[in-house]
Amino acid sequence: MSLNKERLANYRGQLKCNFEQVEKVFPDCIEEAVSLLSEQGVSDYLDGASTVTMIGRGFDPVLTYLEEMPCVAHKLGEETLSLIAQTVWQISRTPNGKSIPAFLQTIGEAARRLGSKESLQQYIKLVVEMMDSTTKSIHGFHATQPSPGAIDMFEQMPNLLQQLSLVGLKKWIEYGIRNYNNHPERQRDYFSLQSADARAVLQRERYGTLFMDNERKLDLCLRALWPAAADETIPMLVPYSEAFDELRKPQPYYDQLGLRIPDVFDDKNGVAGIDRYRVVLAHMSAHRRWSGRLIADNYSPFQRISVEIFEDCRVDTLAMQRYPGLRKTMLALHPQPDEWACDPDQESCILHRLAMVSYAMLNPEHGYENSFVREFSDKFRAAMEHGESSTKAMAGLGLSFVARTRLQSDQSPKVHFKDTEVHYRDDNRHLWQFIEEGDEEEMWEKREQKSEERDTGLPPRHYPEWDYNSNSYRPDWVSLYESLHPSGRPADIDALLSKHEALAKQLKKMLDLLKPQRYVRVRYQEEGSELDLDVAIRSLIDFKSGVQPDSRINMSHEHDGRNIAVMLLLDLSASLNEKASGSDQTILQLSQEAVALTAWAIEQLGDEFAIAGFCSNSRHEVRYQHIKGFTEHWDDSVKGRLAAMEAGYSTRMGAAMRHAAHYLEARQADKKLLLVLTDGEPSDIDVHDDQLLIQDTRKAVQELDQQGIFSYCINLDPKADEYVQDIFSRNYTVIDKVERLPEKLPHLFMALTK
Repeated sequence: MSLNKERLANYRGQLKCNFEQVEKVFPDCIEEAVSLLSEQGVSDYLDGASTVTMIGRGFDPVLTYLEEMPCVAHKLGEETLSLIAQTVWQISRTPNGKSIPAFLQTIGEAARRLGSKESLQQYIKLVVEMMDSTTKSIHGFHATQPSPGAIDMFEQMPNLLQQLSLVGLKKWIEYGIRNYNNHPERQRDYFSLQSADARAVLQRERYGTLFMDNERKLDLCLRALWPAAADETIPMLVPYSEAFDELRKPQPYYDQLGLRIPDVFDDKNGVAGIDRYRVVLAHMSAHRRWSGRLIADNYSPFQRISVEIFEDCRVDTLAMQRYPGLRKTMLALHPQPDEWACDPDQESCILHRLAMVSYAMLNPEHGYENSFVREFSDKFRAAMEHGESSTKAMAGLGLSFVARTRLQSDQSPKVHFKDTEVHYRDDNRHLWQFIEEGDEEEMWEKREQKSEERDTGLPPRHYPEWDYNSNSYRPDWVSLYESLHPSGRPADIDALLSKHEALAKQLKKMLDLLKPQRYVRVRYQEEGSELDLDVAIRSLIDFKSGVQPDSRINMSHEHDGRNIAVMLLLDLSASLNEKASGSDQTILQLSQEAVALTAWAIEQLGDEFAIAGFCSNSRHEVRYQHIKGFTEHWDDSVKGRLAAMEAGYSTRMGAAMRHAAHYLEARQADKKLLLVLTDGEPSDIDVHDDQLLIQDTRKAVQELDQQGIFSYCINLDPKADEYVQDIFSRNYTVIDKVERLPEKLPHLFMALTK
C-alpha cells in the first residue's frame, strides 16, 4: 500500500516535528500505522509523536516512538498510544529525562512479553515508581539528580522480562530499592545485574511456567483440540498479572476479545505449569462450546455461585468424556476438602459444601458421608448419563442444593475458604445476562470488538542487535525497510556481459563440468517421457482380473546431485562510489560487472538465486532492496534493476544478513549459501564503538549457521584481515586488486558450490 502525496502531506502536517532524520522514515512509518490502526488511532499516534517531540530530547525518542508504537497499539489496543506518550511526558518533567530513550526502546519487547494492555500499564507504573523512589530516597524530596540505576535497569529489561513474570519483576525491583537506597554505585551494580546479589534475587524469583514462552504451543493446542465453529474465530490468548491486585485476586475469564489467563503458573499438586494452562484452556473452551446464558437478576449471590459450580462440573465432565486424559489432571488440581474441616456453629460453610459436592460430582470415589453431597452428586451423574444435562438443568440442581442445605450460619461474615477454590476454573461472567445493570457488571470490562477491515501494507521489520558489552540482544533495535529496487536500462548490463565475452566462454566450459550429469528415474508418473513396462504390465493384469488398475504407468528422468539456493547480498554503502586503485572505474561499477557475470553463471547452472542490496543511515533506517527474487529469471527486469544500482550511506551488515536469512530459510534446498560482497567493515553513523557492529555481524553469522545457512564474505578492503576473520572465521576471501573482481567472483561461486 502506498499513500498518495496529498494524504501523506496531510498526515505530515499533523506531526509537530522538524527533525531532518524523521523526514526520511516518516512515509514508511505512517504507511505502517495506516495499515494497522483506525483513523482515530493514526491521529492519536501522530499526537503522541508530537508530544514526544516536545520533551526536548532530540530525534531518537521520536523515531523510536514512530517505529515501535504501531505494532504495540495493534497488539494491545490503541489506548496505549496516549498511555506511552503521556508517560514519556511525565518522565520528562522529572530529573529522569535521560532515561526516556532507554524506556521507549524497551516498550516493543515489553508489549510482546506482557501481552495485554493491563499488564503494560502495570509495568509502566512499576518502572515509574522505581525511578521516583530511587530519586527521592537518595537526593531528598526536591530531587535534582536522576535515579542512578534507571538506565541500567532498562538496558537489562529484555533479559529480565524473558525470565520473570510481573510478580517476579516487581519483587526484584523492590529488593533493589529497599537495600540500595543510599548507595548509588551499588544500586547501579544491582540494576545492571553486575552484583551477585542481583543475580541471586533474579534466580530466586525465576520460577513457574511463563505464558509468553509457551504462547505458540498453547495456541496450537487450542486450535487442534478445540477448533472454532463455522461462524466463529479462534479467540486470542491474553495474559494478565496477579501482582497488582491485592484486594481481589483475578481469575481466568473470557470475553469477546479473548481468553484471559495468568502470565505465569507454578507447578501444583504434581501438575506442571504448562499442563495447568492446558486445563484452564480446556475448561473455558468447554464453556464456550456447551454453556448457555441465564438471567441473573432474580438469583441471590449464593444461588449464582451454586449454579456456577454445577455448570462447571457439567462442562468438565463433557470435556473429560471427549478427552479422557483430562480426568487425572483436573482431579489433581481440584481441592479435596476435609468433610469435617468446617464447623457450622463457628463459621459459614456454604463454600465448603459446594467444594465437596463439586469434587464428588467429578469423582465417584469421593468418600464423603454427607447425605446431601451424595444425593446431588448421584443426581448429577444420572443426568449426565441419560443425556439430560443442560445449563438450565444445572441451574435447577444448583438452586435445589442451596435450598436443601441452607443453614442460618451461611449468612455469617466469617466464611470458611480453605480448599474451596478451584484454580483452573474461570469466573463464569459469560453465564449471566443482566436486565438491569448494577455494580457487579460495571466491574467487568465492556469492550467492542473492532470490525473494520484495514488495508495491508508492507511494514518495516524490526530486528535485534547483539550488544557484546552486556552479552545480550537489544530487542527491536534496528528498523529495516525493504523495497523493490528502481529499474534502469537492461542494455547497460548486456554491454557489460559483452565486454567480458572471453571470460564468459571460459566460465561456460567450467559450468558444463559443474552441471549434474547423472539422471535418475522417477517412477509411477501419470505423465512422463516413456512407459514404465513393469508397472504397465502389472496394471494390464489388474485390468484383466477385474481390479482397478494403477494409472501411473509412465516414468520420467531428472538430474540428481545439485540442489542449491544462493543469495547475493551486496553492500551498497557510499564507499563504493570511490575509484578502484589502478582503475578508472568505481568499485560500484566493478561490482555490477562481477554480479552480472555471476548471475549469468548461476542461471546457466539452473540454481535458485536472489540478489539484494543494503545500506543504512543509523539503526532507524536500514534499506534492503530486492534486485532479483528467487522465483524470477535472469531477464531484462532484473538486469534493469542491477543497472540502476546506486551507493550511499553506511554498512549495518548484521540486520541485512538476518533479513536475507529470512528469505533463504524458506527455500527448499539441500544447501543454502549467503554470499556477502562488501568493501569494508560494518559501521554506521550512530555507532562509535568500532567493535559493536563487528560483534553483531559475527553473532548474525552464528545465527545463520544454526539455521543451516552457509555464510561467505568477499571483501574488497585491503585491511580486511584485521576484522573479517573475527566475523566469518575462515569463510572469506579478500580481493586486494578490486579490478579483478569480475573475474574472481564467478570462479569463487563455482568453487563454493561444486
